[in-house]
Amino acid sequence: MKAPPSQLPDVASTTQRLAVLLHAGLTPTSAWQHVARGRAESNVAAAVAVESGEPGGAPERIFRASAGLAVLDRQAWNSLAAAWFVAAQVGAPLVGALRTQARALRMLVHSQREVATALAAPVSTARMVLALPAVGLVFGALLGFDTLGVLFTTPIGWGCLVVGGGLILVAVRWNRRLVRSATPERAAPGLECELMAVAVSGGGSLVQARSIVAATLERFALPGDGDHLDEVLQLSHEAGVPAAELLRAEADELRLIADADARAAAAALSVQLMLPLGLCVLPAFMVLGVLPLMVAVISSTVEGF
Repeated sequence: MKAPPSQLPDVASTTQRLAVLLHAGLTPTSAWQHVARGRAESNVAAAVAVESGEPGGAPERIFRASAGLAVLDRQAWNSLAAAWFVAAQVGAPLVGALRTQARALRMLVHSQREVATALAAPVSTARMVLALPAVGLVFGALLGFDTLGVLFTTPIGWGCLVVGGGLILVAVRWNRRLVRSATPERAAPGLECELMAVAVSGGGSLVQARSIVAATLERFALPGDGDHLDEVLQLSHEAGVPAAELLRAEADELRLIADADARAAAAALSVQLMLPLGLCVLPAFMVLGVLPLMVAVISSTVEGF
């Protein structure tokens, strides 16, 4: 079954449009209704707009509506919910927080599109090569040899089916695991630093801001940035400079690092996909396509004598 398309472009577009509409003076409820207009009922934005009268505000509605989505899509929607929640908690400008989040999501969308482009050729090649064993069987049948009969009615053919089928199964699973390993696992790298920048811009203390950010990440099931936040706050304290700009710069750096890692993984995958091809698919072609043909040719030759 084909995987559903990524919702990351939709999340980025929704976030940017919300920022523009709120900046123009619309209420959050009205902004969500305008953004959701014309979208499918299953869309998170549509679900949030429909439930605009429910308690908990937009962040809680986003969290509930995105619960059944794929990991990256869920993280993207929840990162929007987290930015909205933190801005509301500390009294920071919501428009600025949404614009920053939209920029981060657009960067991720751009990165994913480039990775998908880089993977298109090797993935298509791997899928095409998986059809080689079937092509070998059809080719033998077109030449007039009973390759299918050999394969399905003789002990040698049964052995070929077991070995060749096992090799194909290993190749398919190997390919999927390799592709999965090259897919980004986080939709919002740098989010913790970004949320902290929003929190400190509200004018509260660093301790209070950090407590809010930690609680928000836990509430919306989002990963943190490891030790990066501590390092930036330490630098801000030692240098005596405001932390907000340093935090935003660190968040940008983490997103750039994630983008570079994704590109490197995609480039490596184009080579790694040759391993299942050489070790599994080609031997399966020999076992399922060539060996039954050879047995059929020998059998017909012997019978001809």
